[in-house]
Amino acid sequence: MGIKPITENRKGRFNYEILESFEAGVVLTGTEVKSLRAGKINLSDSFAVIQRGELTWLNANIAVYTHGNLNNHDPLRTRTLLVHKHELRRLIGITKEKGLTLVPLRAYWKDGRVKLQVGIGRGKKLYDKRETVKEREWEREKGRILKGD
Repeated sequence: MGIKPITENRKGRFNYEILESFEAGVVLTGTEVKSLRAGKINLSDSFAVIQRGELTWLNANIAVYTHGNLNNHDPLRTRTLLVHKHELRRLIGITKEKGLTLVPLRAYWKDGRVKLQVGIGRGKKLYDKRETVKEREWEREKGRILKGD
């Protein structure tokens, strides 16, 4: 089947320097899956933490399913992320390191299941963000110059 993208967290790559990324499965309810099929998700303010020995995903806004009933889900509920035990142990060690956080980068379908790409990131300072904008504008300008010739 392959990989089919749902959404990407562009703000995450702008606000954080991503050192490494990994894939995690997501525990969802039925109406959440239907809402994801419609692309109704916002990753911009979400993050992942380790609570009670498991990886959890907080602040992810999966919109309420429009054709749902009383059993519809809470859009901002805490969701469990599924990773192998050795990956979890490694993440516990990494997140104890000062200044590192787990940032969801993109959500996608893989073989009929929802997967989340999570990056291990270090927050950028304001001057780093400005540098990123300058590089992006230079690449755009360079493309225009090369295309014009």
